[in-house]
Amino acid sequence: MNRAAAFAAQAPLMGVPGAAAPPGGVGEWFRGAGGLRLRAAFWTPSNLIAPTPRGTVIVSPGRTEPIEKYFEVIGNFLARGFCVLAHDWRGQGLSARLLPDRLKGHARAVEEFLDDYARLLEAFEGRAPKPWIAVGHSMGGALNLLTLQQGEARIAGALLSSPMLRIRTGKRSMWSVKLAVRWNLRHGRAGDYVLGDMDDPFEHTFEDDALTTDETRYELWRQQLYACPHLAVGGPTWGWLAFALEVGERALKPRALKSVGVPVAIVQADDDDRVWKQTSRWAAKRLGRGRYVEVPGAKHEVIMETDDRRAVFLSEFDALTDYLAPPGAAPTVENVA
Repeated sequence: MNRAAAFAAQAPLMGVPGAAAPPGGVGEWFRGAGGLRLRAAFWTPSNLIAPTPRGTVIVSPGRTEPIEKYFEVIGNFLARGFCVLAHDWRGQGLSARLLPDRLKGHARAVEEFLDDYARLLEAFEGRAPKPWIAVGHSMGGALNLLTLQQGEARIAGALLSSPMLRIRTGKRSMWSVKLAVRWNLRHGRAGDYVLGDMDDPFEHTFEDDALTTDETRYELWRQQLYACPHLAVGGPTWGWLAFALEVGERALKPRALKSVGVPVAIVQADDDDRVWKQTSRWAAKRLGRGRYVEVPGAKHEVIMETDDRRAVFLSEFDALTDYLAPPGAAPTVENVA
């Protein structure tokens, strides 16, 4: 198959019993920054649920996460009458990897990710009815916030799950982590694992590594991973850590936060060992129209949590979308294929 045909071909969506792709969707390839082949998927709700979709939810996963991990919540959005556009960030899922070792979670520049996201919106604008609601988790949520700060006017509002605004660094101070990052980048080690730890995802266990308290959902994701090992991503590189620190620093500038004029709700896990919940609360207060909700007992992956904790996230989604896209309201006609 030649290069042009490859980009026109349908992209696969992987599934396992109990975690199959919701009906009404198709995977597709699109070109990201620098011509990289990236994967997206677009769903339309059943005519029985929504003869006219209420709008489009744009789902941006966190670090290491592919589209497949979000099948359940995509189904939740479809059941509420929305089209859904989900995507794999560069370097993960079935999108192009950035290093020969596919397990390395790598990044080069923040602008590449923002450019990819802009190209995603352009690629699907003709099919995705407005209003557009951005839903992002962790890394995806922080990049969504940066996109809004850069003035992306087509997104009407956003719901961010435990956004990656300030990562936790364990027993190491942020100062020492930044020093180590600068040293390793200066010595040409951007593509090396942080502290040499590959963090093999196939050796993870619920007891030691889960970012949710829901073992059933955790094991379903493990089954998906073993069914398609190409989806796996291991530990981050020094390059990715530098990227993550820069994303947070840029997103947390008070003037940039205040510039966001659309409603943004942050749903933050209470028992989060990946990002600082205090920073999410601080950011929400400085957003032009921000809202902060903490989910008691939830770990980092709120969207993958137990039913009662996921219900908090879905309740915030309903409140936001009932305001932005009330049931029965007509979407923007020129953006409906």
